[in-house]
Order: sequence, then C-alpha cells, then structure tokens
Amino acid sequence: MSAYAYPLLIKQLLTTPIQQASGAEIVYRDLRRHSYPEFITRIARLGSALTRLGARPGMRIAVLDWDSHRYLECYFAVPMLGAVLMTANPRLAPEQLAYTLDHSGAEILLVHPDFVPLVAQIRDRLAKLRTLIALPDDGGMPAGLSFAGEYEALLADADPRFNFPEFDENTTATQFYTTGTTGLPKGVSFTHRQIVLHTLSLMASFMLASRNGRLSRETVYLPLTPMFHVHAWGIPYVATLAGMKQVYPGRYAPASIAALYQREGVTFSHCVPTILNMLLAAPEFRDLDLSRWQVIIGGSAFPRGLAEQALARGIDAYAGYGMSETCPVLSLAQLKPDNAADDAALRARTSAGMPSALVELRIVDEEMNDLPHDGAHQGEVVARAPHLTSGYVGNEAASAALWAGGWLHTGDIGVIGADGYLRITDRAKDVIKTGGEWVSSLDLEDVISRADDVGEVAVVGVPDEKWGERPVALVVAKAGRVIDPERIRAYLFEVAARGEISRFAVPERIVPVDALDKTSVGKLDKKRLRARLTP
Repeated sequence: MSAYAYPLLIKQLLTTPIQQASGAEIVYRDLRRHSYPEFITRIARLGSALTRLGARPGMRIAVLDWDSHRYLECYFAVPMLGAVLMTANPRLAPEQLAYTLDHSGAEILLVHPDFVPLVAQIRDRLAKLRTLIALPDDGGMPAGLSFAGEYEALLADADPRFNFPEFDENTTATQFYTTGTTGLPKGVSFTHRQIVLHTLSLMASFMLASRNGRLSRETVYLPLTPMFHVHAWGIPYVATLAGMKQVYPGRYAPASIAALYQREGVTFSHCVPTILNMLLAAPEFRDLDLSRWQVIIGGSAFPRGLAEQALARGIDAYAGYGMSETCPVLSLAQLKPDNAADDAALRARTSAGMPSALVELRIVDEEMNDLPHDGAHQGEVVARAPHLTSGYVGNEAASAALWAGGWLHTGDIGVIGADGYLRITDRAKDVIKTGGEWVSSLDLEDVISRADDVGEVAVVGVPDEKWGERPVALVVAKAGRVIDPERIRAYLFEVAARGEISRFAVPERIVPVDALDKTSVGKLDKKRLRARLTP
C-alpha cells in the first residue's frame, strides 16, 4: 500500500536530465545560456514568483512571447503549479486575440515588449486579466501598460527551492485556440497525462527510426515553429526529457537563425514549408553547410519541389502530420529500409508518414467503414491515441462532431498505401469537384512546385458554370525568376501524359502573384485566396 503511484505529470519530465547530469545548455539568441541545473532552478523560481502574484490551481496564465528560454520555463512552471498555460497567438487580429484571452479566462499575462502595443489596444476588453508581467530582453520595463514586475527581477527575488505539488494526472495543463476559416477560434486543451504520453510517443518514434530521423541526447535542437502553436509540436518537451542542447531564436529572422545554426552546431529543427522556403532563399544560408541538419516539415503539405531543394542542400527533410486537436503529432514520414529508389524515398519523405507509437489511424467512408490500404481508395482520416483532445472548450456541438463515432475526425482526405504510409490528398473542404471528377489541390500543388521558376504555389477551386468548379493555381516565382503560365501548363500536360495527374485536372488559369495569403501559423489561407479570384 506504500507504493508510489507515479502520476504522469509534466514535472516528471524533468527528472531524466537531472539523473543524466546533462552537460548541455539552453541558449537564447546571443543573450543568455543556462545549464540544466540552472534551468531547473529557474523553473522553481518562476513557480514561486507566480504563486506570490496569486497563481492558484486551475488559473489560466497566458504568454505572449517569441520562442525563448522564458517560454520554455513557462511550459513547465505554469502547469506544474496546477495552473493552465494559455499560449496566446500574437499573429491573430486584435479582436480575435482579445476573444481568446477573455474566453480562456486568463488572469495573468506574461508579455514581451514587442506585443505591448497590441495588448494595450485590447486591454479594456480583458475584464478577467488582473496581472501583467514584462518579458524584456534588456531588463528595462516597457511603457504603455501597468506591470506587476519584470520577469528576471521577479525570478531573482523568488525561492529557488520552491516545491511543486502533485495532483491528478488528468488535470488540465495547457490551453490554446485553433483558428479555422470561419467562425470564432475554438479552444483546445490537454491534460498532464496527454502531454506526457505525447512526449513518450514522439520520443519513441524518433528513437526507433531506421534510415533517417533519429534523435539522441547529442542532438542540438532549434525550433522554428512558434511556441504558441501546439506546444511547438511538443518537441521542447522531448528535448528537455532527453537533456538535449536547446537553442531558442526569438523572433525569426534568417540572419540570426543562420548565425545560431552555425555557432551552436544545430542539428535538428521543425517548421512549416514557408519558413524552409524562406531560409533556403536567404543569402545568409547560401554558403552554409546544411548536411548535418534534420528538419521536419508540418502544418501543411510538403511540396516535392521544396523537398528536392532541401535535399540538394544536404538537409534530411521529411514531413510530419497532425493537427492542433492531436497535441499534435500523429505520424512521421521517416524512411524505411526498403525505400531504396530515389523517387520512392522522395515520395515517402513528402507523405504524411507512418503512425507514431500508440497512434491508430484509419481511412473511412461516410459510414465509418474502413477503406482498402491500396494507395487508391480515398477517405477521411480518423484517429485514436492517448493524447487527443477530448473536445473544444465550451463548445459541445463542435466536440460531438469532432468525436463522432468514437474516433477523432481530422477533416483530411487521404489514402494509405500497402507500405503503410499515409498520404493526405486534400482537406475535405478543399477537394475540387469538377465535371463530376475529384481533383486533389495538394497533388496539383506538389506537381507545380517542381516546375522551373516556381517558388510557392496554391491551388484552389473556383465556381465554373460548365464544370461546377475548376482548379486555379496561384504561383509565386523564385527570386530572380518570372512565371510564364503557358510554360507551366505545357509542363503539366507532360506530367499528365505520364499518368501522374489527369489531363482534366490541368488548370486553365495559372495566376502569377507576388505572395500567397497565409494563416497566423503559416499555412495557406485558401479562403482568402479564393476570395482573390472570385467576385
């Protein structure tokens, strides 16, 4: 009866680096670096400081910061108090940010000076917010808001031996908001148990990799996904559990990222395709040796054209798949020993991959019947795993739809091949039905991305009197290049002649544009793109 039950709490993720006596550091830009023992002490001090400011179990504590050592400390200290870490998205429109902060019930907000004007603009709409903490890099207190204190000063005056309590592992640990193309943002939350199991699932998937994608204690990690976005895909928790060196870049800028990559010996990152495309085009990266760099691409499809550019530079790039509601990783496109041919390996890398440990994925029809794993039958991707959200905060109808039939509905359409790889063919809302034939916008984007001169591409369906819908491609040129629509159409007809796409899928309209509309997390915003093409 005296056995320790060992609840799956986030604080348990901190025991392994201590036991390993990790000699790695946690680095923030060129401004700070901490050892793991210092990191643990800073977490204790933050817990103490927040408690002095009135933090209590169940309280929502929000953060508005760039990717930093401070954010990592909040990933641990806030939920370890039994409070809930609300990762606010500063890229939202002011009214949406105000809605998410107010809807979450955030009472304490830690805010970087860059976001003080944004918070000042919406402060009178945040009736529940009572305490603000400043997060300056230089220690100076920013003007424009009334702060309870400055982060480093509060930590310096706090207890380095603060003792975090234990509680039920099903206690909510984090909350954030996922934005769709319509309606208000929806709140998603995760418990301690779910985050710990996601961490273990993801770590097991990395450690079991055969040909590529393996991580170790010697990995040097630099996230290029905002820490407000689904716990930066959960990888900071993995990096901390493994005692890896962690490098946090602050605000993303190619010059500073290149300097950190080179100076700190970075070997592993993750980002959306837009960020990888930006870095490959940046002059600061032009002469760097990138052959030690492993990069996971997620958030949207990984175009083969972009994959080819990355591989040509020596980057071990491959895709991951998941969504905000899944914590987020469901699958990874790591190579298997039988992916020998270059084309097969490239196709595998740019697929959604194989399910991570403890994840079940199915392809189903509208009656939830399983479809064959033949790479041809398309259906909705549904999932089960121990780290999926139980529903949307305060939205029973949306939660019921999310979990209809006892499986989480991703809203993605896909196929699973005999090799076990999942390939997403489209979002259910983005599949184009033209003349009775289904056309995958993702397949078209993938093919067009490989055309000469193409830097980025988005394909959307627009109304057509004759065919119901027709695909239209919006294309951004590579730096110094020019888009010739007829040349791209000729290339697409060549691809169609090889049987890779239907001739019927070739768009009549190829529209050169300077930039593509993106969501707050860097995904293509197809609602806004359609609006650009239709009256």
